[in-house]
Amino acid sequence: MSSAISMASMSTYAILGCGSVGHAVAEELVQGGKDVLILDKDEGRVEALRDQDLDARTADIRDEATVEAVADRDVILMLSADAEANETALENIRGRSGDQFIIVRASDPVTADNLDEKGADVVINPSAVIADSALRALEQGELEYKAAQLADVIDDGETMAILAHRSPGPDSIASAVALQAIADSRGVEADILYEGEIGHQENRAFVNLLGIELRPLEKADLEAYDLLALVDCAKATDPVVDHDVDVFLDHFEPEVDYNARFTDIRSNVSSTSTILTKYVQEFDLGLSEEVATALLYGIRAETLDFKRDTTPADLTAAAYLYPFANHDTLEQVESPSMSPETLDVLAEAIRNREVKGSHLVSNAGFIRDRDALSQAAQHLLNLEGITTSAVFAIANDTIYLAARSKDIRLNIGNVLEDAFGDMGDAVGHSTDASAEIPLGIFTGLETDGDNRETLLELTEQAVRTKLFAAMGVEGGSGSEGGNGG
Repeated sequence: MSSAISMASMSTYAILGCGSVGHAVAEELVQGGKDVLILDKDEGRVEALRDQDLDARTADIRDEATVEAVADRDVILMLSADAEANETALENIRGRSGDQFIIVRASDPVTADNLDEKGADVVINPSAVIADSALRALEQGELEYKAAQLADVIDDGETMAILAHRSPGPDSIASAVALQAIADSRGVEADILYEGEIGHQENRAFVNLLGIELRPLEKADLEAYDLLALVDCAKATDPVVDHDVDVFLDHFEPEVDYNARFTDIRSNVSSTSTILTKYVQEFDLGLSEEVATALLYGIRAETLDFKRDTTPADLTAAAYLYPFANHDTLEQVESPSMSPETLDVLAEAIRNREVKGSHLVSNAGFIRDRDALSQAAQHLLNLEGITTSAVFAIANDTIYLAARSKDIRLNIGNVLEDAFGDMGDAVGHSTDASAEIPLGIFTGLETDGDNRETLLELTEQAVRTKLFAAMGVEGGSGSEGGNGG
């Protein structure tokens, strides 16, 4: 039986049963320079086809003679509305030759299974095709409607503040960049604002290499802007601003109701960058290399390079962006150099690791660069036998923690929420998460002078105990490493 790959070299076709579907297919093939033979038992239809200079003959496709009539054809399309006739023709042809590429029309899922079992290379169920086409048309119609709504809101002002989530990552930054480009295309000046820090080395490289301008929220006056947009802010458990919101875009349901004038929340995709890519397409922007590169990186980072919760929409968006993106820049962003402090933090985390089962927890001591924790957690996840890693440290009277997991049974975001959600902020996904815990929760001491080592000792056991308990391994099954207990 031939494969679909060989279709490119095929030039002779037979259509068995030529209703409206077969007629449309025949016309397309003939216009493409293909040699098409049509067999149909309706003499009137055959005469009409001949009047259009099509090669049509009268025949009942269930007859054995049909096998000989199409013996020299590369591809056979059985498109009769009579499913039984198609099945009989398929059996006859497969019984006599069997090496032609055969496409058969089914009437329902049951007949589709039968046709597949009897040797059809491709089975087409018209009802499924129509339903799929209707859903695509509906999706496109909804996008057009939403884009018109978004345009109406943007056109209401001359300036817009676009607020990314706290200490924004690639998806949030890229989404803000895309919305800024959309606003600019409509004559609205937009600034991207953020709280916290651009911490991770990859994120800093991302911002610097693409020349993305970000302004700290604390240095901006929201009252000076006509419009406010929140992108990728749904995970915040408290309102990110005490201000009216005009636009809210995210791929998660928000924890807070912002009552925005325009909202687009799509939990059926895995990144906000995917949503913004759809709008970029709908607004027919002249897509710049910077915006395309940012959005592609946003999608790749949020889906862990398409390994986490990736949907067809994410892949379609990435495929659209791929030709426009600068891949040399992406390679630089994804392979930043490791700073000396990051190397020190990694070394400390390796020394202090404690392993129970396949779960690793480590203390990196006192740090200045909080970003180094996430890199240390990622490196430790690569150790043999480790499926979950968590690294914590103290900085500025706060315990910071970064965790990574490749255990499909464990949602590390939920683990940190269970362990520390009632005493600090925990955010993340099933595979990566972070937490910030005020130091006073554990000790009531300050990080000055002689208290440093005491602080480290007092917090270490508490954090390790709560983490392992939340992971469900408080009993342990063996450990290694230095200072952890």
